[in-house]
Amino acid sequence: MPATGKVKVGIIGSQFEADIHAAGFQLMPEEAEVVAVASPTPGNAAALAKRYAIPRVFIDYREMLKEPDIEMVTITAPNSLHAQMTIDIANAGKHVVCEKPLCMTLAEADEMIDTCRRKGVLLAYAEELFFTPKYVKAKQMADQGAFGKVYLVKQSEKHFGPHSDWFWDMDKAGGGALMDLGCHGIAFCYWFLGRPAIRSIYTHLATNVHAAKTKGDDEAICIIEFESGATGMIENSWARRGGMSDRSEVYGEGGVSYADLHMGNALPTYSEHGFGYAVEKAPSTQGWSYPVFEEHWNYGIPQEMHHFARCVRGKEILQATGEDGRVVMQALYAAYASAGLGQKVQMPYHPTGKKPIDEWLSRKWK
Repeated sequence: MPATGKVKVGIIGSQFEADIHAAGFQLMPEEAEVVAVASPTPGNAAALAKRYAIPRVFIDYREMLKEPDIEMVTITAPNSLHAQMTIDIANAGKHVVCEKPLCMTLAEADEMIDTCRRKGVLLAYAEELFFTPKYVKAKQMADQGAFGKVYLVKQSEKHFGPHSDWFWDMDKAGGGALMDLGCHGIAFCYWFLGRPAIRSIYTHLATNVHAAKTKGDDEAICIIEFESGATGMIENSWARRGGMSDRSEVYGEGGVSYADLHMGNALPTYSEHGFGYAVEKAPSTQGWSYPVFEEHWNYGIPQEMHHFARCVRGKEILQATGEDGRVVMQALYAAYASAGLGQKVQMPYHPTGKKPIDEWLSRKWK
């Protein structure tokens, strides 16, 4: 592969997250360009390609991997497909960007990491909270001593449910709101505090609103104790009306900081008639709404993809790795087990279920 020029990118997937990846690369086009998209859903890949002027379209991602100029492939497929896709991409000699959560099991995580290492390709974990401008600024201040010793970090993400039907299917998703959204919060606290080992996890889960369509949790509260002495608190919901909420709080013996990803970039708006789009997951724009601007930038998506492309060229060192994703996976297993047991779980936890949510479902009625 060339050592200079824009990194040629292929995207697996063609719906919500694939659109975000394509938009992210276009917002910061200096280091990479998307040249292909693959999706088995008839018409979807072609539609995405038309929106973003992507020249090549494939039905089978394995055919896309035969393209010699493609250097990096991003995975935006269901969680159950992440492991095999990563292995196939690595075996094709291409770098991997895998969306969160990394996979479904710790064994899959280990195989993904090992295969990428043996093939000499990067396994980038697409955790955008490592690149979200407000969160990055808060961490910079914490690292400079602004808050003294940080003893508590909170992160919450809440909305009324996911954008694709497969998220409700636990065989494809591996877990509910905690798996989908809590993976962000776990990774954020771990990263913000400097990646200390996790000592214990205590979790409460419930299915309050969506029991008719899923066995998964739609409400989650997770408390993580780190070896450093700090605590992480993560709140997630697929049951919150009114669109997306994403925020963090940092507490130290010498200060405090709050970051709200939407309210600081929102335009409080009242409309009798409604309009096209306000913010991710908002069901309506009639009445009061809070449309945001530069939404992808606020989330850190273009910065994340820009960083991954620079890593391919050796210009930066990978900041969100497969190993980070594995830490999150082990924590998710322990978190679901804690909810099932109704007690704190000590780490490291050794799973008994085939997927994280099994640790809860197998125990919740006992």
